[in-house]
Amino acid sequence: MMQSKSIKIAITGGIGSGKSTVAEILAAQGEKVFSCDKIYARLLSENKKMTQKIISEFGEKILNGGSIDKRALSERVFSDNTLLEKLNNITHPEILNSVNELTNKEHLCFVEVPLFFESSWEQYFNGAIVVLRDINERIAAVTMRNNVKQEEAENRIKTQLNYDNCDFAEYYVIHNNKNLVDLKQKTLKILKKIKIDYL
Repeated sequence: MMQSKSIKIAITGGIGSGKSTVAEILAAQGEKVFSCDKIYARLLSENKKMTQKIISEFGEKILNGGSIDKRALSERVFSDNTLLEKLNNITHPEILNSVNELTNKEHLCFVEVPLFFESSWEQYFNGAIVVLRDINERIAAVTMRNNVKQEEAENRIKTQLNYDNCDFAEYYVIHNNKNLVDLKQKTLKILKKIKIDYL
């Protein structure tokens, strides 16, 4: 585990697991919560060095009105692991730099990190909350939220870590298998435990 004055806890889980809802619950409790997806969106509009690298790699088909179309870029890479890796190699160092800038002055903070294990970011955090959910529930959530067909939702899930086959014994695990009230209770219980463990 990384040791620093700032306690950084990742919030992760597969697409459609409910990690964003866990992040929202923590934020509503007054905790400092950051999102890698929001940082990435900001970098796409502000970080010219990064965007030029992306355009050079993926061509102008991903542009819309002169700017990178995030959805078009996502559709291009999610069906091709090689392209996804190329995009991650460009964006992840920049995202991590921004995460560090935002969190270094915080005593305790949480960062929603979609590809935490796939990117080997464990070394940059003190711990992680892993949100687990039934695969069919995840597919339904992605289909509804992203307005995509079931097949596309399944393909996006397949590109990620198989959370069902992993051992998360050393992490804080939340099973999102009931309703929002239950998820909130579990999240607050984990928050209490994290504060006992680290503060």
